[in-house]
Amino acid sequence: MQARKEIRVSGVVQGVGFRPYVFRLATELDLSGTISNTSTGVTIEIQGPTELVDHFVLRLPREAPALARITGVAIREVPCKGDHTFRILASLTGDPVRTWISADIAICEDCLQELFDPADRRYLYPFINCTNCGPRFTIVRDIPYDRCRTSMDRFPMCGACRAEYEDIHNRRFHAQPNACWKCGPQLAWWDRQGHRIATSDPVREATEQLRKGEVVAVKGLGGFHLAADATNPSAVERLRQRKGRGEKPFAVMAADLKATLSLCDVDDDARIVLTSRQRPIVLLPKKKGAMLAEAVAPGQGDLGVLLPYTPLHHVLLAKGQFSALVMTSGNLSEEPIAIDNQEAVARLAGVADFFLVHDRDVLLRCDDSVVRSGRRGLQQLRRSRGYVPAPLELHHTLPAVLAVGGELKNTICLARGNLAFLSQHIGDLENVESFTFFLEAIEHLSSILEIEPKIIAYDLHPDYLSTKWALAQQNVRLVGIQHHHAHIASCMEENGVEGRVIGLALDGAGYGTDGTIWGGEALLADYSGFERAAQLAYVRMPGGSAAIREPWRMALSYLRHNFGAEFLEWEIPFIRRLNRKKAETILQMIDKGVNSPLTSSCGRLFDAVAAVTGLRQEVNYEAQAAMELEMLGRRATHTGAYPFDLRRTSTGWEIGTHALFLAMIEDLAGGEALETISRRFHSGLVAVLARLACFLREESGVNKVCLSGGVFQNTLLLEQLLGDLQAAEFTVFTHRQVPAGDGGLSLGQAVVAGRSVS
Repeated sequence: MQARKEIRVSGVVQGVGFRPYVFRLATELDLSGTISNTSTGVTIEIQGPTELVDHFVLRLPREAPALARITGVAIREVPCKGDHTFRILASLTGDPVRTWISADIAICEDCLQELFDPADRRYLYPFINCTNCGPRFTIVRDIPYDRCRTSMDRFPMCGACRAEYEDIHNRRFHAQPNACWKCGPQLAWWDRQGHRIATSDPVREATEQLRKGEVVAVKGLGGFHLAADATNPSAVERLRQRKGRGEKPFAVMAADLKATLSLCDVDDDARIVLTSRQRPIVLLPKKKGAMLAEAVAPGQGDLGVLLPYTPLHHVLLAKGQFSALVMTSGNLSEEPIAIDNQEAVARLAGVADFFLVHDRDVLLRCDDSVVRSGRRGLQQLRRSRGYVPAPLELHHTLPAVLAVGGELKNTICLARGNLAFLSQHIGDLENVESFTFFLEAIEHLSSILEIEPKIIAYDLHPDYLSTKWALAQQNVRLVGIQHHHAHIASCMEENGVEGRVIGLALDGAGYGTDGTIWGGEALLADYSGFERAAQLAYVRMPGGSAAIREPWRMALSYLRHNFGAEFLEWEIPFIRRLNRKKAETILQMIDKGVNSPLTSSCGRLFDAVAAVTGLRQEVNYEAQAAMELEMLGRRATHTGAYPFDLRRTSTGWEIGTHALFLAMIEDLAGGEALETISRRFHSGLVAVLARLACFLREESGVNKVCLSGGVFQNTLLLEQLLGDLQAAEFTVFTHRQVPAGDGGLSLGQAVVAGRSVS
């Protein structure tokens, strides 16, 4: 008996070899019918003996290509037709978009073998790719995902490439970026004025200049990198000075896994992430004596390492025989990554000595992702290339929502139905270039997903550029979400948590409902709202944002708050080294409340501790003091914990720091090692948070704890707190798929706003 079924498959099913897979499966079973790309995924009609059609339906999701991600299969009986073969039809358009675009994928092993095979026609071709690898998200204008809707539309395929593209049995069947030396994109070698330098081998020129210590801007998948020889101290220092990087660590691209093992400690979990198709930057413990310039990651115990992910990277490292290159974003500090050739020259001429460019357009900026592999699996620190735009599957259906994130580490989120699409890392919205990128990301993601938001969610801070943009929009419902509520909701949604939770939200800053700067909060929260159940005691933040750049100001504030004027007589290095005139000015600001907002920020507490210990009086980048404090603490064995004050007030629990600083000052006066002091601070903070959670459980009956906010990117704090909470029999939830910091804020905003009306 004959049967015909229509099968609509949704998810990541375009550009991943799904149609040839279906063709081969249908042919193997001697079935007829059709398949086509559509705006909703792929539509299959399959016909033949009933038992074979049923067998096809069973095997279809189980044997799908590795890059495919099937999220829905809708099947219905349709009338039989007169088909005798199985055919691949042209893509269909017109329906609302419901399919996903694949992320950019690292070069596969098959292409890598061909790349270095002298007998292959694509030998050393820096844009080799197939259905299993290559650019996707950053070259797509629209979907369905066909070549005419990508930046490859300007490169007509030669006969050999066309034959591969049309051969159902070839792994390049319908590989949209398919190309070769004859018909595809080409490299060029430019000087810093953007003038082309004639050469038959741009890669060789680049390796020679890198060997000489020059800085080369290299165009990649999601934009430009700035490259320098990571073993050359003068080259790395020159790049650091030109880029205005201060002491912020650079990422390093190691030639291969063997080279990585010579630089860092790599466990099995980290090895899997390093070699995954996403190829993120992975933070790894740096080995003592690693053959790298000190200026790569000054003062850091961890090193950000990634492996080559484009054919150009492989050729560059192989030809130059480099063990490692600095590969940092092609931008000036705090600006978005450059993507266009002329734009790169205009913005980076003062940084790069030469430019290795190509003529395939990058349509959307996309920085490298940054992750850490720990005992609880992968922890996203920056979710971008390789992971975006793969959506998160929601646990509740939402209307069309746009969430615009915060000010720092900005991402946006578009949600509809049971899917949420987070953008790539946009960065800090502190200049025109970054705000323009923010607008581009909204436009591009809205366009390719065809989501017209009915709701826009935003942060409550009135001065954020994202908030100002949201409030200027018309004909949509605007929903303001408190910063730390969004953090906790993000963690809840990622883990599928319902009901109320104890949310520990620890970060640098978030606008509170009382107009102060929050950041050390315990919330009793669900998706509909929250109660602020506890906080770090308020202190003054003298100079506002200046106190972030100069942690010694926060040290003065905490000491004044806890000890009045007596601390100025203490015999500790911090007090002895104070500029008394400056200190008096700051103390007057604190006492009078002049340009000194109140804050409960945990990030600022870390700054104060780092300054009092003498570790860091000024910082060059966000969270530098806290990161260095963590590195110190990791080196110490567990040696006790500093006490914190915990008291019940009329408005909730308050965590005080008088006992903390008193004990710390005694250790400093006694010459205790800074490693021990740091570890005791971390352990003390963990102990008071765990004790607080127990009190809140007694009062509320809530046993679920969610940990969110940028402070929880501190693994020493996170892992110790997890252990203590689990020992106290709490059910604890943390972030894995989205960052704990502000990069995950937009997800929480979208969910809270969407659920408020759904």
